[in-house]
Amino acid sequence: MIKLSKMTDYAVIVMARMARDGACVQTVPQLAERTGVPAPTVAKLMKLLAPAGLMDSHRGAAGGYSLTRAAEGISIAEIISAVDGPIALTACVDGAEGHCDVESLCPMRGNWDKVNRAVRRALEEVTLADMSTVPAFPPLAALEQNELIDNRRTGRTTRVIGEKHGCDA
Repeated sequence: MIKLSKMTDYAVIVMARMARDGACVQTVPQLAERTGVPAPTVAKLMKLLAPAGLMDSHRGAAGGYSLTRAAEGISIAEIISAVDGPIALTACVDGAEGHCDVESLCPMRGNWDKVNRAVRRALEEVTLADMSTVPAFPPLAALEQNELIDNRRTGRTTRVIGEKHGCDA
């Protein structure tokens, strides 16, 4: 199974929220509150994403972080590489030598390169803007429209306040 790390998942969540909020500077505590990702994790992510050229760090009283480019110009492949390193399905395509006992005799190496390139291309085609779009599934639509949500388990009806957008939200 191909699976992204939890840190990469969190990075996409945080960056997608920043993209929805627009071009503004946000602090780690603000991002943690708005995404539900713990503040220490957000801080670790910023330390990985900024050197990779995906975040700008702003110092001072109005400091925090902002995206370096528009969400349409940031690919999911860039985020994955910043957090987890090079995208490679097997050890023989990540550029590291000596991770496989049969490396010198393996007839699959060239084939895995082809698969790895296809996966990388697919991830490069998906942008942060694509991931920032909130789908209109019933629970999310209810949150966005401040609708009543029926809790069939408890028999109570709860009003859910929709997510605010923007840096001042």
